[in-house]
Order: sequence, then C-alpha cells, then structure tokens
Amino acid sequence: MEIKGKTVIITGATGKLASQIVLSMAKAGANCICIYNSNTEKAKKLQTSLKKLKVKSLFISADLTAEETIEKVFAEIKKFSKPQILINAASIFEKKPIENVTFEYIRQTFDINFAASMIITQKFVKLVRKKIKSKQKPLAKIINITDITALRPPAGFSIYCASKAALVSATKSLAKELAPDFTANAVSPGIVSWPKSISAEQKKKMLSLVPAGRAGSPDEVADAVKFLIENDYITGQVIDVDGGRGL
Repeated sequence: MEIKGKTVIITGATGKLASQIVLSMAKAGANCICIYNSNTEKAKKLQTSLKKLKVKSLFISADLTAEETIEKVFAEIKKFSKPQILINAASIFEKKPIENVTFEYIRQTFDINFAASMIITQKFVKLVRKKIKSKQKPLAKIINITDITALRPPAGFSIYCASKAALVSATKSLAKELAPDFTANAVSPGIVSWPKSISAEQKKKMLSLVPAGRAGSPDEVADAVKFLIENDYITGQVIDVDGGRGL
C-alpha cells in the first residue's frame, strides 16, 4: 500500500516513539489523525510540524480506557477522512514488583495497553468496511506496537509484559480473522529510550544483552512500521526492532 495520500490513525501520538512514527508517516505524505491523552503542549508542537510538511491533521485528546470516549473519537474521525491505516501505539510502562501489584494496576495496564487497542481496532474495521469500496486487497492496515519484553520479560514487569504478550497474540489471531481485507502485524521495539532514573551502570548491563551493542532509535522503529504498510503480503508477523535482544 502506498502511504502518500492515505489517512493514518495513531494512538498515543505524543509519546517519544509514537510522535516519531507520526512524523515518519507525514513525511511519506500521509494525513494524520493523532489521538493523545493529555500532553497538549507536545500535541501543539507536533501539529505545527505537520503543517510544515503540508499534510492534513486532526488531533484528538481522549481517555482511551472508556468505550464511550472511543465512540466519540470515531465520530470525529468519520467527519475528517476515510482512514486506511491504524497504528496502536498508546501504552503505559511501569515497573511493579509482584508484592505491589493491585487489581486497579492490572486493570489500568491492560485497559490501555491491550483493551483500548482491541476496541479501537474494532471501530476501525467497521469504518473501513463501510467507507472503503475496492476490489484491491488489502483495504487497510493494522499495526500494533508491542515490546520485545513480551518475548523476553524482565523481572518486575510481569503485568506490563503480559499486556504486550496479549497484544502479540491478538495480532496473529486478527491477521487470520480479517484477511484478505486487512493485514495485521506488530512492531516490537527493544531499547529505544531510557528512563530518567536509570544509571550508567544499569544502561551498560542492559546493553550487554543486545548483540548490536547499542540502543535503537525511534526512526528505526518507524522504518519498520513503514515497511509493513508498504508490503501487502506480510500479515500476522511481529518484526523485532531490538538489535538482536530477543535472540
């Protein structure tokens, strides 16, 4: 699928990684529907960047843990354009040892990292099937941003890793269920950005597990997303952009 002229939905759009994916899509000529939570300052800066790239954009602030809010988001999307690309990138990441895990924490993590992606995908599929009429397949693309920790879970992140593993499994199931009208794939980043609290010694230890010997960049992850959009024969796959960490 050619990206230029298409409309793409990106959730979590103001995040460090997702914002670079937004810019990558815009540079390729896509109009962008950016869904974000509360970082209005970052949203305004991103919107200014998209204007300079001369693509259309729609920015929607929304709590994606409420289904009625997602309904309102799609009501706005319908007025804007006919999206053919969905990138589920909204996520929360937090270390939580098992002794500190609560029902509320589990629900919140799964609501954002998994449930929201599934409900948004549901609404997206329904919209595409209603609005896009073409004999050429696929009609649309679904890309979920997962995490290499779904495959190699570190200690202290059991709930986060489980939520990303659920998204990986759902991606493969959706690829079968929605074919040939949709492709469904995932991009699984490794180390792309560092938490502010991490020490130099901790960085060194983590990088020792990466054959490439360095952290990746958001642009490298965005390139993998572009590749999956442009290739119409790949579906049900997870591309690890992790420098070999998952080996």
